[in-house]
Amino acid sequence: MKQGTTLFLKAAVILIGIPVLALCIFLVPQIASYAAELYPDFTAIKYLVFLDMYAAAIPFYFALYQAFKLLSYIDKNKAFSDLSVRALKSIKYCAIAISGLYVVGLPLFYLIAERDDAPGIIVIGMVLIFASMVIAVFAAVLQKLLKEAIDIKTENELTV
Repeated sequence: MKQGTTLFLKAAVILIGIPVLALCIFLVPQIASYAAELYPDFTAIKYLVFLDMYAAAIPFYFALYQAFKLLSYIDKNKAFSDLSVRALKSIKYCAIAISGLYVVGLPLFYLIAERDDAPGIIVIGMVLIFASMVIAVFAAVLQKLLKEAIDIKTENELTV
C-alpha cells in the first residue's frame, strides 16, 4: 500500500486528541473548582475529580498512540501481523480502563448532579462509560477477526 493512504485517519486521530487536551487543561480545573464550591465541607472532592479525569486521559492518549501505530502498520503493509493484533489488544484494554475509571468516578457525577439539580450530568457519565465499552467490544471483535485472518494466511502459506 502506498505511504500516506491513511493520512486522513492519522490526521483524525491527532484532531481527536487536541480537544481532549484542551478539555484537560481548561475544563477539568473548572469542574474540580465547581465541585469544591458545591461541597465546601468535602475538600477532597476537588482532588478526586482531578484524579479521575486525568487518570482517564492517560489510557485515552495511549489508545490514540496505538491507533496511530496501527495506521502506520497499514501503510507499511503490516496490517495482517501480530503487531496489529497487539495494537488492537492495547486499544481494547485502554477502553476498558477508561470505562472502569468512569465507573469508579460515577459517584462524583452523581454528587455534582444532586447538588446542582442537573440529572444530565449523570447521563454524561453514563455515555462516557458505554462509549468506552462499545470501543472495547469493537476492538475485541477486530482483534479476533484479525487473528483469525492471520491464522488463515499462515495456513495458506504453508500449503503452497
